[in-house]
Amino acid sequence: MKPEHVEPPSITASTEPVADTPWLLRGVGVVAIIGAVGMGLMWSKLNGIQEQLALQSADTGSKAVEAKAASKQAEELARETAARLAVTDAKLSEVALQRTQLEELMQSLSRSRDENLVVDIESAIRLAQQQSQLTGSVQPLLAALNSAEQRLNKVAQPRLAPLMRAVTRDIERVKQAAVADTPNLLFKLDELVRVVDTLPLLNAVGAAAPKPKAPAPVPQTTWARAISMSWWEQVLADVWDDARRLVRVSRIDRPEASLLAPDQSFFVRENLKLRLLNARLALLARHFDVVRSDLAQATDDLVQYFDTSSRSGAATLVLAREVQAQSKQTELPRVDDTLAALTTAAAGR
Repeated sequence: MKPEHVEPPSITASTEPVADTPWLLRGVGVVAIIGAVGMGLMWSKLNGIQEQLALQSADTGSKAVEAKAASKQAEELARETAARLAVTDAKLSEVALQRTQLEELMQSLSRSRDENLVVDIESAIRLAQQQSQLTGSVQPLLAALNSAEQRLNKVAQPRLAPLMRAVTRDIERVKQAAVADTPNLLFKLDELVRVVDTLPLLNAVGAAAPKPKAPAPVPQTTWARAISMSWWEQVLADVWDDARRLVRVSRIDRPEASLLAPDQSFFVRENLKLRLLNARLALLARHFDVVRSDLAQATDDLVQYFDTSSRSGAATLVLAREVQAQSKQTELPRVDDTLAALTTAAAGR
């Protein structure tokens, strides 16, 4: 048997492209994905950097504000320090002045006893005179004169006898001087300010006491007519009561008080209190003309707008006139005789 002839397979050229395109596409996709992931990471990192920069910028701004506040505080501290230095310099000047005075006092100790006594009495009297002028009281001057009299009595020097007589005369003059009692006047002005809110006004409407209604007469009619008549009578009585309350008849001699609206009473009281307080300030400054002028106007307001016939109004008016009468300009007594005698004693005559 003959073996069959097997033809060798023929090699034919394939016209199809090589199957590597899907791998290329996959590679490109992987690269794209990696690029996208990288871009996302870069974007998130940039966002983080931006947030960090924003936080740092905010922190820098807050620190700048704090630095500005600290610089302002430092500037205020520097000003305060400068002020304290100025006060310290002033105190040093005072200390230097006091040191100079102490040195002069130590030098005066080397003088004779009589000369030292005359110098001490003169300085004490002049200082007391200044205190009396500042406070408006004669007590410092009187105390200095009494002290000088006691010291002169202890020394008992014939050469100082004229000085002793001058001091005695000035003591009597100071005791007889009439000076306004400022603390008492201030207390009275405070009392006037306190009672202004409780004073009754001339146009104040008092609450009228309700009058008991008279019982209506029982009509001699039927039961229905009796109910009807009592109802109409009740209505008419209420209308009549309301009509009577609409009109108030009173006698006011001053039309200004009647023309004053009830809601303006607050301003009247406040103006009166302000005038009294202004008088108090003027009294502290010893401007007695202003005190009397304000109290005169306050008295006119009391008479014009307030009920002075009442007990509280009359007492307030009397107190205001009393303060006005006591607020007089009084000249503080002078001690010219004592000062002249001190000058003569210091000159050795």
